[in-house]
Amino acid sequence: MTSSGGARRQKVTLQHVADAAKVSKATASLALNNNSRISAPTRQRVLEAVEALGYVYNRHAASLRTQRSFTIGLIIKDVSNPFNAELTSGAESQLADHDYSLVLATTDDDLGKQSRMVQTMLERDVDGMILSPAARTTIESMQRWMQYCPLVLLIPYYLELAADCVGMDDEQGTRRAVEHLIERGHRRIAFVGGFAAQATRQKRLESYRDTLRRHHIAYDPALCIASPVTRRGGYDAIDQLLSMSPPPSAAYCYSDVNAFGVMLGLRAAGLEAGEDFAVIGFDDVPEASLWHPSLTTVSADPRGLGEEAAQLMLRRIARPDAPMKRVIMPSRLIVRDSTAALVKVPR
Repeated sequence: MTSSGGARRQKVTLQHVADAAKVSKATASLALNNNSRISAPTRQRVLEAVEALGYVYNRHAASLRTQRSFTIGLIIKDVSNPFNAELTSGAESQLADHDYSLVLATTDDDLGKQSRMVQTMLERDVDGMILSPAARTTIESMQRWMQYCPLVLLIPYYLELAADCVGMDDEQGTRRAVEHLIERGHRRIAFVGGFAAQATRQKRLESYRDTLRRHHIAYDPALCIASPVTRRGGYDAIDQLLSMSPPPSAAYCYSDVNAFGVMLGLRAAGLEAGEDFAVIGFDDVPEASLWHPSLTTVSADPRGLGEEAAQLMLRRIARPDAPMKRVIMPSRLIVRDSTAALVKVPR
């Protein structure tokens, strides 16, 4: 019996693909799962047969056979931050090359929301989770999640947890940034941005304080303003700092996004970054080089960070008993116009 539109098209099966590619059904299945035992020419023949026949791979059926969902959960704090957008892009690209899909969730740095997002990921049977932990996330919580799937952390400071992790060189990046400002003549240097409880902020603040002391500059906690990692956070912080007597002449910012807010706040106060006040960010997001004036920043390669996290996850899935790996991504100072002015130090 036919439908009004004509004869029903026969469903294309994996056997049809195997016959067209002149391989066994098992080989075709392995090729579609990117199995390393299948040669590149054979896999290419299978993919060409899939394209020619219009075959749709049944991922759900495959997951039942392999006990894998071929999905990885990525849980970050804020997708609107361009740093996180770059990181997500890097992770997604790396996972896609290995036929894995990425499921994204955000926590807004809230423990309750993070718990719900993790539960959702586990209910979806993700094969692993890449996590930027919310402030005050406990080791016990993460150990519990690791009973269900592998975990890769986007922070290297949970040393007691036997989990793969990748992070930025916060200490050396901060030191280079603060020393650059000192070399430009600045002595009243503010630290702007980040939530006080964040482990990454604490590490950068520690390096900021130590660098000042090595150069015999007194540490003034009043110059350290915690804020959301947003433009608004930076804008409000610089408004507060400029009301001090005397105000700082430079700011090292937790993120490029905070630095953009600082620069906007300076302009609202009749000052210009790079001329009247020096500003340094952290991340080197694409917008940093296009901002006016262009932003001096610590380059952390967020896309590379995402790629590395994905590689760690794929390694852990392939080798569950492999030794834990901790990767610190190198950082470097990118000097641009926002620190151009040389301050004359009174003698």
